[in-house]
Amino acid sequence: MIVKVASALVAAVLAAGITPAAASGHDSWVPARDEQVSFVVEGTTTYGTLHVPARRRGERLPAALLLPGSGPTDRDGNQPPSLTPNTLRDLAAALDRDRVVTLRFDKYGTGRTGLGAWAGHPQDLDYPAFVRQAAAARDLLQRRAEVAWHRVALAGHSEGGMTALVLAAQAPPRQRAAALIMLQPQSLRLLDVLATQLHDQIAQLVAAGALTEQEAEIIDRSIDVAVADLRGGRAVDTTAMPAPLAALFQSLAGPSRRFVMTDDAIFPPDVARGLPRMPVLLTCGELDPQVPCHATDQLASVVGHRVVLPGVGHAMTTADGTLSPVLIRELSALRW
Repeated sequence: MIVKVASALVAAVLAAGITPAAASGHDSWVPARDEQVSFVVEGTTTYGTLHVPARRRGERLPAALLLPGSGPTDRDGNQPPSLTPNTLRDLAAALDRDRVVTLRFDKYGTGRTGLGAWAGHPQDLDYPAFVRQAAAARDLLQRRAEVAWHRVALAGHSEGGMTALVLAAQAPPRQRAAALIMLQPQSLRLLDVLATQLHDQIAQLVAAGALTEQEAEIIDRSIDVAVADLRGGRAVDTTAMPAPLAALFQSLAGPSRRFVMTDDAIFPPDVARGLPRMPVLLTCGELDPQVPCHATDQLASVVGHRVVLPGVGHAMTTADGTLSPVLIRELSALRW
């Protein structure tokens, strides 16, 4: 009789969609959710999205701060309306499958955050301000009740990869990262990366017959001189450059010059030498023209490991627009 009653009780509980443990209230599950959050950094309210995977009530999970790439790249990894790869949104979804809490936010100049306190003087915005903004986001993540504070990783794409590296190297012991994830990161000084990209494009134009070797030589030399002038604090001569290239260097020497020079001052391999001991994932894309794998050689030699993502470019997606399966596998294998 007791067996029959117990069986009937179990059947009723299962029909209600709960387990006996859940019915007790001690092991109930909270569904996954997105929460809009904000925090104030140096007078600017920064807005972001906190994603919390399904978890047991009261359970604290590992977490990752997701940092966007260069330019006006927002919390989802997009530069709307023209460029919308959803890099960070898809990364958050991939980490959800491993039950990792994620925080991604609109950095200065993007999304709902905008320029904030910098609106009246954007020329004063420098790269260290973005690092401080990321540090405030990390602190918010560590304070969340859903997060195991000592299990917060720093993950960044492109320029965000370098920001994650700088933040990991600078963090005091209490805020030390549990892991560092650098995805197609800026691995050299900014102007060296830019010059390499431009020289590669000039070479492609020569190969296509759009430029003669003599014309290419003049343009290549003007690029190197412009980089030297920027670093030397001199006016940049763009007279020997095609109009689009001239406009690029004029913008670098204009209101963005402070940001450009403070970013260019950082050599990521040197920063990596100061990292505390932690798990590190460094990737490069086999088809990435912005951060080709050879550009990460020096950084890889310092951190000791690099994963080449086959068949993907800078956005880390395959031909069907989904995240690299190799990347997803490597993220799942990384434990912190």
